[in-house]
Amino acid sequence: MLEIASRTSPKQAFSHQSTPTTAWKQDIQPFSMKTSFSGYGDDNNLEAKPPICRYQAKRRLFWLRICAISILLMLVNCWLPGVKFFRAFRDIITQGNTQIPQPVISTARTDQVQFDNYTLILKGQRIFLHSGEFHTFRLPVPSLWPDILEKFKAAGLNAVSVYTHMGLINPAPGVVDLGGFRALQPLFDAAKAIGIWVVLRPGPYINAETSAGGIAHWATSEVSCTLRTNASDWKAAWKDYIQAIIDVTVPNQITNEGPVIAIQIDNEYDQAVGAQAEYFVDLENAYHESAIVVPLTYNDPGPKRNFINGTGAVDLYGVDAYPQRFDCSAPTTWNPVETYYHEYHSEVNPLQPLYIPEFQGGAFDAWGPTASGYAPCRVLTGPDFQSVFNLQLWASNAKLINYYMLYGGTSWGGIPFHGVYTSYDYGAPITESRELTIKYDELKRQGLFLRSSPDFYKTDWIADSSTGLQASTNSAAFVTLLRNPDTRSSFYIARQADSTSSATITFKLNVTTSAGTLQLPQVAPSITLGGRQSKVIVADCTFGVLSKLLYSTAQIFYASTIGGRDVLFLFGDSTQEHEAALLLTGTPNKLQNLSPLVSFTAYGSPLHQQGVSLVNFLPGIEGLVTVWDSDTQLVLFADTDTAATFWSPSIAGKAGDPFRNFWGLGTNDSILVGGPYLVRSATVSGSKLALRGDLKTDVRLTVIAPRGIRSITWNDEYVSGDLVATSALTAVGGFIGQLRMRPSLAGISVPRLTGWKFKDSLPEIKRDFDDASWRTANHTSTNIPLKPYYGDGRVLYGCDYGFCENVVLWRGHFNASGAEKSVDLSINGGQAFAASVWLNDVFLNTSFGNSTNNHNILEETDDTFVFPEGALLPGQDNVITVVQDNMGLNQTEWPNPDTSKSPRGVRGFKLEGGSFSEWKVQGKIGGYVNFPDKVRGVLNEGGLFGERKGWHLPGFPTSDWDSRPISSGLPNGASGFGFFVTTFKLDMPRGLDIMMSFFFGEAQGQPYRALLFVNGWMMGKRVANLGPQSKFPVHEGILNYHGENTVAVALWVMTPNKTAAPDLQLVLDAVYDGGVGDVVSDNPPWSSQGRG
Repeated sequence: MLEIASRTSPKQAFSHQSTPTTAWKQDIQPFSMKTSFSGYGDDNNLEAKPPICRYQAKRRLFWLRICAISILLMLVNCWLPGVKFFRAFRDIITQGNTQIPQPVISTARTDQVQFDNYTLILKGQRIFLHSGEFHTFRLPVPSLWPDILEKFKAAGLNAVSVYTHMGLINPAPGVVDLGGFRALQPLFDAAKAIGIWVVLRPGPYINAETSAGGIAHWATSEVSCTLRTNASDWKAAWKDYIQAIIDVTVPNQITNEGPVIAIQIDNEYDQAVGAQAEYFVDLENAYHESAIVVPLTYNDPGPKRNFINGTGAVDLYGVDAYPQRFDCSAPTTWNPVETYYHEYHSEVNPLQPLYIPEFQGGAFDAWGPTASGYAPCRVLTGPDFQSVFNLQLWASNAKLINYYMLYGGTSWGGIPFHGVYTSYDYGAPITESRELTIKYDELKRQGLFLRSSPDFYKTDWIADSSTGLQASTNSAAFVTLLRNPDTRSSFYIARQADSTSSATITFKLNVTTSAGTLQLPQVAPSITLGGRQSKVIVADCTFGVLSKLLYSTAQIFYASTIGGRDVLFLFGDSTQEHEAALLLTGTPNKLQNLSPLVSFTAYGSPLHQQGVSLVNFLPGIEGLVTVWDSDTQLVLFADTDTAATFWSPSIAGKAGDPFRNFWGLGTNDSILVGGPYLVRSATVSGSKLALRGDLKTDVRLTVIAPRGIRSITWNDEYVSGDLVATSALTAVGGFIGQLRMRPSLAGISVPRLTGWKFKDSLPEIKRDFDDASWRTANHTSTNIPLKPYYGDGRVLYGCDYGFCENVVLWRGHFNASGAEKSVDLSINGGQAFAASVWLNDVFLNTSFGNSTNNHNILEETDDTFVFPEGALLPGQDNVITVVQDNMGLNQTEWPNPDTSKSPRGVRGFKLEGGSFSEWKVQGKIGGYVNFPDKVRGVLNEGGLFGERKGWHLPGFPTSDWDSRPISSGLPNGASGFGFFVTTFKLDMPRGLDIMMSFFFGEAQGQPYRALLFVNGWMMGKRVANLGPQSKFPVHEGILNYHGENTVAVALWVMTPNKTAAPDLQLVLDAVYDGGVGDVVSDNPPWSSQGRG
């Protein structure tokens, strides 16, 4: 162990080191025998001289070089202590490891997207694919998609993974619609403009907690053979959709200067079944027979070895992982880390990089009164989880990681499968309402480290504590060593051996460096790991162009070059001590207000004699501290929370480069900006720096930029600087100013929802209702494998008649003899469904499906409905009316892909004492072929009378309706359906990002369901008796922030004479000064055309 001298103040340290660091500056470049000396080094000029002159000149040149080399060697030995370290560092980064084989580059269909056993290689550039999941169909406002992508990039990510939804794009056989929110071109355009790569995942099966896993509903009943196989009718069903995806994607591939770099084949499947493997072959052939050239990938649901080799094998294999699963009810109770990734990868596909197409970024939540909601999910998978589990992926040498979800969004309309409710917030780093969370802060700290650390992109897994790595002095610390085989940079990733432990532990770390074997830290007592915390301890790393970091127990937030200076930004918890050893170079600038909590070692330490400065960051540091400020380097330190307030927007490359906004390809230039809630972009034009972003409060703006910047704007407004504060930050390229929220934010409010108009929406139970236009339910066979339980041979499944989604109505006619006493009905609607039943206009009862946080699941019921005295009309036509809510079709349930052919409808019917003469069925108007609302799409509406007539659409005339507060419920305490409609105006200031929600404020448990329509879009399904959702975020674009808005609620009271009084209001969630601006609404108004 090395002897370390006592600590001195920073000023003493700088004064002690001023001479060697100034000398070091004189020889930053490694010494080379090819050094040319002015006037003597141009050998080419010798050829023009006569032979004797050439001989004499060469002789003179020889002796001049010998003298120059001797002088330089003397300088090295006498004046430059740092050169010994530099030579060792140079040797260790250039010698390589001859035992490690050269990587094998993939034989992809294009040389612009390749990979080896380490990473992706795009256009010859190695990248760490750091990605987040975003489903554009869950944010049906295309002009808000750039908001999400800008937030991805601001967190240091470089890619987005995107599912596309067959059911929305291909609503009927032969119909493909890539318009509106279904479009992909706006996504591709935004991704390219922002600098985000796209991994496209078009299925056809996507899972994603969507109805039928995204398979078009019509296919679940019209395809007779098994779904997701090589069956000819299933192939015929998906080919139009896949061809449409191909057509729009081809011109947007990286080979055509676009952002698309890979396409996933289907999702989470089993290769062992021959027909399923051949199905993958069919899909792959569709792409290979087109102009698609990017790699085809696959996402395995765990380590199942599917589609790596053999029939249907893809170009690039990936495996997903959700280590905390999906029950958020005990958010502080963890499953331990999964440690199989590296070993599994080494065994099954060692010539490819370790790819995690889905890693847990949150969790979906289930129906039921004991369901937790998403706030606990954000704790379960919060910053602690991200620190331990994300870094365990790094420790496994994964270099392609996608977090599912990074932004979840809204499963509006009929999008969700029956196991989840409307919100798909997912407890993700970005909330459903598009706000940033503390999870986002941790993701940004990780993301900017990865973006700053190209040495980390190519590493060999050396060993860990379970395979003989003797690095930690405390067995409670588990350490993995990764090393770059070219630069020899080392990364020690440390966590607690008991990954679930919330205790604090300390340890020392034995490391091998270019300066020899060291035990870290050298001065501080130990390295500290808080409960559920991981750290990356680096050794022999480069920051910026040439600066050397021997080691650091502090974490790296940013390491790059700004304005010709190498910049290193370290951070660590303020309750812990941290240490770094680095070569400080250049002429130091005068620092003011140096922190007494930053300590340098005195002369005499072995490392100092090699030119290495030891810096310790004592507990208690809060805020940003300048550690070293010279003409060649800037070193900063901040506590963990302060680091999260900083951003590093990239500066676009050359104007003519189509990849000018892509980090690592078109640009490697960036700046540091501290303070704002969000920094979206930075643009340099001459001496002007233009920043664009969002504010949540007034903040101090801190900028580290190129030295030539003379003025700074924030959202096009000039910012004045504080010279005194700036001088304490850095003498070169620094700026400190103040940003203030604009006055227009004051007094922003939302109107109360009043003036409700009401109309009954169940005329179907009246004697004079005419259902002649309804479809006759007379099928006696079905492609749905789960057959009816009982009846007379007729099949009453909604999908068989074109009505798969949302509310479906059934009317069973019979001529009563008077002997009929009851009806038995088996009704299938999925988890948390309900079905209310009437005999003529007399309410009989409601069948309730169930789910209690994914327990006590009841997808279908089998009940007897007894006829009350006087309800039957002997000798006349009587009608049993069943109104059922379809909660979405099942996803694939292993091992049967046909589980998506869900038998939603009536699985059994029996009239005691009689028989039915005719059954009629009605869902959304027009079914999936002729539905009139092509903008909002096939999944937006159901079959309620008011929906069929368009009562939910803006502009429907309600002047002759009754005035009735929605909180009064239905008249006379009845069960049934009623539509409540009101309008309100908004006139929000421009230049703001304003988040709003609709909130049902009454206590949970009332026996009603409500469909919430906002300007015609079904943005919420409220199930008040089960919950848990009572708040429904709705974005600008759905809401018209500069005009009139229509809110319609279809209220379904399921139990008579019980309180069913929704207290619905519009609430203001947050206001930010900024946003993407120019949000476009596409909310077509009511028209009678196609509405019957």
